[in-house]
Amino acid sequence: MPDSIIFSDIDGTLLNPDRELSELTISEIKRIKNNVPVVLISSRMPGAMYHLQKKLDILDQPLICYNGGLVLVDQKPVHSTFIPVDIIEKLKAFNKDQKFHISLYHDNDWFVPEMDFWANREANNTKVNPVVKPIQEVIHDWRANHKGAHKIMCMGEEYYIDKAYAFLENYFGDILHLYRSKPTYIEIAHKNISKLTAINLLLTMHFKIPISKAIAFGDNYNDIDMLKAVGTGVAVANAKPEVLQIADIITLAGKEDGVAIYIKKNILNCAKK
Repeated sequence: MPDSIIFSDIDGTLLNPDRELSELTISEIKRIKNNVPVVLISSRMPGAMYHLQKKLDILDQPLICYNGGLVLVDQKPVHSTFIPVDIIEKLKAFNKDQKFHISLYHDNDWFVPEMDFWANREANNTKVNPVVKPIQEVIHDWRANHKGAHKIMCMGEEYYIDKAYAFLENYFGDILHLYRSKPTYIEIAHKNISKLTAINLLLTMHFKIPISKAIAFGDNYNDIDMLKAVGTGVAVANAKPEVLQIADIITLAGKEDGVAIYIKKNILNCAKK
């Protein structure tokens, strides 16, 4: 049984300026992975994480997707919490004039109403292509199959995203977690889950490692809880000020191989090159 474990956020934390894994990051994680498990933890869907796992040679490790809404072990769900379709329907009605883009995610499915600027940009960033399908059809299918959204993404001009945020917070603030990753984005998940709930689940049921032995890397507001709870919370230098304030350690920026540099300097004795 390993005596420590790494959880790493992806966007803003692990990737280089080209939104790829650097050679140093790949080599450092490959160096330690047989002694220290490395688990990717992100708001991304599984399909936007598998190619990164493959490059790091950690396809055998669990994945924490949708900020903890979906947890996979051996590519099979061991936990799933999603947003009810009734909320999606109300959000669609609020956006009846289609002032902003709505993406809907469930498991490894990503649905968009059209391939607009926002869908194309997200597809380019994540290397996953969505399915174009009217929102009402998605709602109908999900309702019939007792499904919901592991994540909803609203993207658009800041003015309209501000209005969408206010609407969601006012009517569903007790059910939804609303996360402004950018002024033009809202990432929406169920309030019952977080990266920390997923970490606790995996440490308890799969790894049998105390959280005091866990190391986590992050940069944004949705990383705060996990960085505070683990034994060593490491923020990359480009992290939000609130994240930098609560981190145990600050490494170089994500685009400057901050995660790899920390591993190289601090996780030397547990793995042989």
